[in-house]
Amino acid sequence: MSEATLSERLGIGRTPIREALQRLAREHLVIVLPQRGNLVSEIDVKKQLRLLETRREVERLIVRCAARRATPEEREEFHQLALTFQRVAERNDSRTFLRADKRFNDLSLQAARNEFAAGAIGLMHGLSRRFWFLHYKQAADLPETARLHAGTAAAIAAGDEEAAAAALDRLLDSIETFTRATVTTDF
Repeated sequence: MSEATLSERLGIGRTPIREALQRLAREHLVIVLPQRGNLVSEIDVKKQLRLLETRREVERLIVRCAARRATPEEREEFHQLALTFQRVAERNDSRTFLRADKRFNDLSLQAARNEFAAGAIGLMHGLSRRFWFLHYKQAADLPETARLHAGTAAAIAAGDEEAAAAALDRLLDSIETFTRATVTTDF
């Protein structure tokens, strides 16, 4: 769609539309085709795997820092999130999982107290969620994913940096397996 078409449909000026499209392009969600319009970018398994490769390193830093720097109140919230993720696993509850996952990510960034890691992971979480939403119903094991999140949250709650990093690696190994499984389930 063109900027003019979006502006007309949404009833707002072209400047905010242009700025939004530029942001979406920077986040790899839209491709701007000068003089032709804009396209939603393709979801590509190879790109997703490269994204996970980068995400693993940044998130490992985040969970280690969170385990080291979390306040007692944050540790208690991580403990409660671990319990929530366990309930999600028992009930296979995708709605509660999505809310808990968002809170887990936000709390991890808060507890890590590293604005540079937070800036780096924001784009990756958005792209990962987009991939997840497209494929999770046919390829994901939600109970297992919830259990792996619970393990990571529990390790951060305990203040164990090494256990948090190891739990995160297990989680991202599972997400990588899920990503690869989408290739076989799409056809």
